[in-house]
Amino acid sequence: MKKFFQTIKNIFTIEDLRIRILNTLGILIIFRLGSFIVLPGVDPVILKALAGEAQGIFGLLDTFLGGAFSRASIFALGIMPYISASIVIQLLAVAVPYFQKLQKEGESGRKKINQITRVLTIAITFMQSIGYISATIPAEAIMLDPFMFKITSIIVLISGTMFTVWLGERITEKGIGNGISMLIMIGIISRLPFEIVAEMASKGMSGALFFVLEIVAMFFIVVAVVAFTQATRRIPVQYAKQVIGNKVYGGQRQYIPLRVNSAGVMPIIFAQSLMFLPPLIANIWAGDSDIAAYVGTTFSDFTSWQYNLTFGILILVFTFFYTAITVNPNQISEDLRRNGGFIPGIKPGKTTSEYIDTVLTRITLPGSIFLAIVAIMPAFASMAGVGIGFSQFYGGTSLLIMVGVILDTLQQIESYLLMRHYEGLMKSGRIKGRSQNVAIA
Repeated sequence: MKKFFQTIKNIFTIEDLRIRILNTLGILIIFRLGSFIVLPGVDPVILKALAGEAQGIFGLLDTFLGGAFSRASIFALGIMPYISASIVIQLLAVAVPYFQKLQKEGESGRKKINQITRVLTIAITFMQSIGYISATIPAEAIMLDPFMFKITSIIVLISGTMFTVWLGERITEKGIGNGISMLIMIGIISRLPFEIVAEMASKGMSGALFFVLEIVAMFFIVVAVVAFTQATRRIPVQYAKQVIGNKVYGGQRQYIPLRVNSAGVMPIIFAQSLMFLPPLIANIWAGDSDIAAYVGTTFSDFTSWQYNLTFGILILVFTFFYTAITVNPNQISEDLRRNGGFIPGIKPGKTTSEYIDTVLTRITLPGSIFLAIVAIMPAFASMAGVGIGFSQFYGGTSLLIMVGVILDTLQQIESYLLMRHYEGLMKSGRIKGRSQNVAIA
């Protein structure tokens, strides 16, 4: 305990780190306050009485947004439209030469891509806001003219989403951790204490043993997720000896740490953001089409096999896709050749690149399958008797996001401590967050 308090003291001793932590906390407070501001023209009392708690896929979205979705908040759509836009842009970067060219233009290309992503975010928010207003806000709770309410709400929802994007960018730039992921995580964590209390109350004294078993099962799932997040496949690298003057350099053996989950939590976020679209779009035409009504009902139920099968396939696809764009075997091979390194038994150049690509594919497949299994765990937990709200934390997207973001944040904090020659957070070694890039030591 004494070491813990000393570590906290060291953290706030470093001025830059202290300022970044305070900036992050301040921005998160602003984000949480905004989630309680209701859209103009909505009676929150009537809304709560008529709408109740969001269920199914809407309940999952409400978990990510910390209750902003069910409260008809100005942040009701949160950061999800921006994530959807990012998915589209990254897909275009693979297939469209113009976007491939922008990626190679460095900082100027990155700025153009960010501008295009923001414009696309506005378009996606516009479409999602129409579905949100039509599907989730009862007419009895609207105190304005319906047409004027729809126009003003669309404008406010677009502004709210763009403001959350700006807040996320400020966290990344001025704070600690990845801002976009941090906003999602804080929305999830804000609901956790209430869901634990609600689960305890629902089980009562007669179900106390079952509740204890739920907590124990969750503990082992958390341990498995942490182990999976930090798991690596180390490829040995030998560096040739070089004589410079009277000294000999190189000759040592090091490793390329290829992560089993190189894509981190992004495949889950990408897949989840796409899973929100079918029920939102289907609810617009649910009254005019039986197919739309079926799609809306099926994909609003996160326990349905259609939802989980689609969700799992999307995670598999996005895991391979995101790994392919974040880990470049050709670049790793070139860096090895330039630094005089080679993999024992493997020829330098193209053969090394193919070997790294093969290893990466072999570890990504089981990693993506494990990621998909953990992501659909809430459905099995719910069917086993766990409350719907609490089951969202029983593995699944919520847990993966929390573990990944917390590891990333702790990794950044430890980097500051070690850079200032303080003792790290862990005696057993450095924390390996999911955002570490594959590097040649």
